[in-house]
Amino acid sequence: MSNPYEILFVCTHNRCRSVLAEVIANTSHDGFFRAHSAGSQPAGAVHPSTLKYLAARGLPTQGLTSQSWNDYSDVQFDLVVTVCDGAAGETCPLWMEGAARVHWGVPDPSRIEGDEAVIRAAFDDVVDALDEKLSSLRHSLT
Repeated sequence: MSNPYEILFVCTHNRCRSVLAEVIANTSHDGFFRAHSAGSQPAGAVHPSTLKYLAARGLPTQGLTSQSWNDYSDVQFDLVVTVCDGAAGETCPLWMEGAARVHWGVPDPSRIEGDEAVIRAAFDDVVDALDEKLSSLRHSLT
């Protein structure tokens, strides 16, 4: 594959899971993917814990935003991945119809309550699960 595989990760508020997936795809797979994230009802800001735990893993956080999926209406995606059950049930805009669509439901670690260790473990579990799914996808495409 000569061009990066274009992925859009969608979560309703584009605050946590879709942002985590975007960063993992763009940083952990040697340029194989070019990923973006968006939401149908963006919150307007990335969840502070998302930024905190990405940074704790040495992953970049600069420039991450919570944005609308309409911001990408001019991009041809190879794949659109919903990562929250709410987004999976929504009707996607017509411009997404050319892309394959899948659902990778993962729990929202920003909603976990507990001490620092419990919350960190929740974020680590989601990051690891998303990375595993991306590795499987990459393997299936090569």
